[in-house]
Amino acid sequence: MSQSETNPKLDLASNNWTHEVLKPDGPTCLIIRAWLTPVAGLDRFQPAGFPEMGHVIYDAPRKDATPEKVCIVDSPASMANHLEAVCLNGPTALHPDLDGLPYVKCVTDHHGDTPAESDAMDTQVCTTLTEGHRLASDYFLDSLKDPKWSKNKWEGTTFRESLRTEFGIKEVKKDKTYFAWPDTWWQIYKVLFRYDPNSLVHGVLFAKEQIKISRLLTAHHEAFGAARVGRSGVKFDRLQKTTSGQPIFAVEDETADEIRATFIIDLALLRSYGRGDKGLNDTQKRLLLELAVWKVKKLLEKPFRYRSGCHLACEGIEWLNESDMMRPFGTDDASQLGARPALKKPEELVVDIKKAIDKAGFDEKPVTSVYYASADLFKLESDKKKPASGASIDFAKGGNDASPSNEEE
Repeated sequence: MSQSETNPKLDLASNNWTHEVLKPDGPTCLIIRAWLTPVAGLDRFQPAGFPEMGHVIYDAPRKDATPEKVCIVDSPASMANHLEAVCLNGPTALHPDLDGLPYVKCVTDHHGDTPAESDAMDTQVCTTLTEGHRLASDYFLDSLKDPKWSKNKWEGTTFRESLRTEFGIKEVKKDKTYFAWPDTWWQIYKVLFRYDPNSLVHGVLFAKEQIKISRLLTAHHEAFGAARVGRSGVKFDRLQKTTSGQPIFAVEDETADEIRATFIIDLALLRSYGRGDKGLNDTQKRLLLELAVWKVKKLLEKPFRYRSGCHLACEGIEWLNESDMMRPFGTDDASQLGARPALKKPEELVVDIKKAIDKAGFDEKPVTSVYYASADLFKLESDKKKPASGASIDFAKGGNDASPSNEEE
């Protein structure tokens, strides 16, 4: 029996495809490939870049021994940021399709150094959908869950302490080392799903607790047959009130034969989140799967601006499983290697995320608010600790506006 017969090609345009992939003998991964092009018929686009390094272009090996120039348009971490951005409807609200989906938000008060029992703790600082570390961000972990007014201040259990208890992990060294028994992971998956399913989709790392969940959805964004296009920019100081003068600086764009985004959903990892009556059930796993595909669909169905000079529209998509993984572009005919397949539209992806959320059995109030005192959050700090000139900056955590990549593996 051929591999294609044991792992038949998935049809994401059918109504029951999610049931097929969750079967114990289902495919190990789902791949969605998207072909993109600059809007308005432009030839050039701007990929991610960093100071003193520029854009990343590498020589990719090909079967004819002639390397191909490939440019990294976005890293997996940056693509995760884009995929989370489509979940939002403005700065503070969820997309209407995701109504009822749990997440955690950090809120603060208005009184600064003079807290009062009458404080309205409703000023949103950030959410797990906007923070790169998601649920493991200190903005949430160091906040208070269900704070109580006592001795002229708000007191209570931190969210970190609450999670440790709910996870069921064992403290070995005070606030430093923790141990999770193998069976404890079923509870960890359930707790994370209840508070923030998005953290299970994109991965999360609790460093102190030694809990690391890998990405369920990984995205790569590359341009093939890439070539640099050098151009210049200039800053005019018409009032001449600054010391910068009139600098001329270099700017680099790219052209490419093809721009392609690849989204990989680890179905084997998804199935490992639950087995029988332990961990997540199939309904809950189906929500994670549909949420991942919904994100991809929303990112691709309309032109998306990945950065100021990188506004791309999707020409079409194809989907594959592991039986198709050795086919470069969706064809079994070796004479057509490199040929583009018959493309489908992102709108053809069958996803009913609203139904999936309703069936998952979340609480009536799925959003968890944790409190971080504004006196601590916005405490004025001295600039004496600023890094010296020439000190290194961790651009992988948001140091470069051109490539928002504030996510930790």
